[in-house]
Amino acid sequence: MPTDLSHWQGRDRFVLLDSEFGDGVQFFTTWQAWRDDAGRPRQLHYLALAPASLDLLRQTRNPQWQTLAAELCAAWPTAVPGFHRIFLQDGQLVLTLMFGDSAACLRQIVASVDAFHLRGPDWQAWPLPMLSLLGRLSARQARLAISVADAAPLEAQRTALRQAGFIFEEDPLRAHFAPRFSPKYPIAPTPPATERHAIVIGAGLAGSAACQRLARRGWTLTLIERHDEIAQEASGNIAGIFMPVLSRDDNPGSRLSRSAYLFAQHVWRQLGGIGHAFTGAACGVLQIARDAEHVRAQQNLASHWRYPGDFAEWLEQAAATRLAGSPVSNGGWHFPAGGWVQPRSLCQAMLDDCGASLQTLFGQRIDKLEYQQQSWIVRAEDGAEIARAPVLILANGCEALSFPQAADLPLAAIRGQITHVDASQAPSIAPVICGAAYLTPPCGNVCSVGASYDEDADPALRQDSQDDNLARLANMLPGWSPGPLQLAGRVGFRCVASDRLPLVGAVPDQHGACSVREAKLKDLPRFDGLYSLLGYASRGLIWAPLAAELLAAQLEGEPLPIEADLVAALDPARFLLKERRRDSATPVKRAP
Repeated sequence: MPTDLSHWQGRDRFVLLDSEFGDGVQFFTTWQAWRDDAGRPRQLHYLALAPASLDLLRQTRNPQWQTLAAELCAAWPTAVPGFHRIFLQDGQLVLTLMFGDSAACLRQIVASVDAFHLRGPDWQAWPLPMLSLLGRLSARQARLAISVADAAPLEAQRTALRQAGFIFEEDPLRAHFAPRFSPKYPIAPTPPATERHAIVIGAGLAGSAACQRLARRGWTLTLIERHDEIAQEASGNIAGIFMPVLSRDDNPGSRLSRSAYLFAQHVWRQLGGIGHAFTGAACGVLQIARDAEHVRAQQNLASHWRYPGDFAEWLEQAAATRLAGSPVSNGGWHFPAGGWVQPRSLCQAMLDDCGASLQTLFGQRIDKLEYQQQSWIVRAEDGAEIARAPVLILANGCEALSFPQAADLPLAAIRGQITHVDASQAPSIAPVICGAAYLTPPCGNVCSVGASYDEDADPALRQDSQDDNLARLANMLPGWSPGPLQLAGRVGFRCVASDRLPLVGAVPDQHGACSVREAKLKDLPRFDGLYSLLGYASRGLIWAPLAAELLAAQLEGEPLPIEADLVAALDPARFLLKERRRDSATPVKRAP
């Protein structure tokens, strides 16, 4: 085997970066070596650039690999750009596939890599300065192996690798990381290694997913909820829809929604699947264009990106009508793997997955958060201690703003009223219909129509919001007239950030000092052990698993599941960074 893996013995975690996944032979060979080694690490992270097609993967013939190959093929992601994390072998084998230009993907990796395997033609075409990135990704004593028949033509690459801190000895194709300079190692675990215990505040989608992702890593969780049951706020709707967001420029919001959408489905399959472990259906989603101008824009988008059909397909009006089972106003996007889920049942499934690792405390009103002796203490109104742990995660939406530590976060509560329509009075549809409004298939004989977007704090059902919901739906479904309906539904309040993206990561200390003049995100002051999973707006179903996975990976010092620029786009300190850069750019007025 080209890569020397002997130094993985006795390790808790081992990270390998493969420059070309190809047909998967190297991956399966590594897996077999890991499986056969009694001293193997508990968990193996395999980061792979340039994945092969699923058809090529299915051609694996080695009988020793058939079980894992079948598991991998079943979990293989649709071929859209981005990072795709797959859990195999009960989470002991974590494969992160990176679709897209390999050099561009390499720049986006955040990981501490123990072994590199450089093979195939792609890496040899990387600009030589890019090889310095391998040094920045290297863990202490990382090993590197090159797979080529003749090392002579690679002298320029070997020189660049030496400059990055790798030492080649007798074998011109093997090296280890031993720089003469003092490297800044890429990532390290954040919490104290002696106690992997976290308090999570909020038992909705955000908090339930945080508990589930950390429990799977062996953490102890204390979940605190002010209500007497789970999912009583924005996560309490009868049905929520899940789908990605598309854009012509594939902006960070679209890229994040795509990653979140695909990762959520992978996690849900591990839980037991939609319609089995929790209530819902992957019945597809049909997103109807608003008007003729919007149709033209979406047609251009479809022509430009040519998404795989199992991810997204543009349908003209006639085809969209046939799919919907009811006349629709325009063509639309069909997301065949999308659908609807009852959020409360999903929260319950995620919490059930935690097993004995989870303690739940319901009906707890929190008055104060204190940090003492490297632990967070949660106190009730009478000063009594509710819980304490070294890590505290705020997953309670805009309620987090009541704590001084989070009061400056740019979050707002946006009212959303959903209309409940008896299934006998709703149009008969096959997929979820959405666009200017949305309509779900029946859940418990009730279809959900929504949702209003109101900037007020009225918790009561209102006729004007219901009328608006129904009017927008009727415009999308011209063959349907709602007629008079009893006022019925639910009001919830979305937690929305000023830039419409979630806040995932360490909470910034707005009043802390920063000694770096031109600060970056990593330089900004943070509260020790305090993290947020906030601002999911109306997409909590898909944000929750990915955001929780990202935070869990940060806490554990694991390779991060998404690209570095997307991690930065979610960082809760991004607003503080903009504020300080703006302040530093403002000229100081001098006295005359």
